[in-house]
Amino acid sequence: MQATRIIAIRHGETAWNVDSRIQGLVDIELNATGHWQARRVAQALAEEPISAIYSSHLLRAWETARTIGDHTGLHPQACPDLRERGFGILQGKTFVEIEATWPDQALRWRRRDPDWTPQGGESLTQLRQRIVQTTFALAQRHPGEQIVLVAHGGVMDVLYRAATGQDIQAARSWNLGNATINRLLWTPQGLTLVGWGDSRHLDHKEALDESST
Repeated sequence: MQATRIIAIRHGETAWNVDSRIQGLVDIELNATGHWQARRVAQALAEEPISAIYSSHLLRAWETARTIGDHTGLHPQACPDLRERGFGILQGKTFVEIEATWPDQALRWRRRDPDWTPQGGESLTQLRQRIVQTTFALAQRHPGEQIVLVAHGGVMDVLYRAATGQDIQAARSWNLGNATINRLLWTPQGLTLVGWGDSRHLDHKEALDESST
């Protein structure tokens, strides 16, 4: 089977990114900077040979994908399995608030406990399984082609780790910038990294790189 090229894009900035609030599955729209970022990444991809755009159904990703679609002539396809990690009762909180209210939960999060599940949320292990399976399933539809996946910081983190063999608990040393361009290659053997965190299209305005999603 021929390889599938993947362009993975985190959504543009939101007000909750600026406030360092955990978005999770809360449907937050892009702010003015986020819309600008979406337009810039769309312009950067306008001449790319793209066969399909798949996006998380959450508004911040969907707005980004729709902007990319406007510049490439493609209609994004909603893929709920590309959604962000669910953080349950922690959604809408800042990490400072979480540390003050649930210090034990904050510690397990900081240590990247793979089996820790916020009440009403999802563990890192569950997130990784969902994202890897979904990415493989989508890539299999497009052998020899290039697709765009628009999703979230947590999703980008899973893809980077899967492509580089990083352990689920390894400390993160790579960026998860809003609307940066990340490139991967899929074959039946797995994902490999081609390029990561290309932000040249955002050089004229500061782009947020938050660890909160």
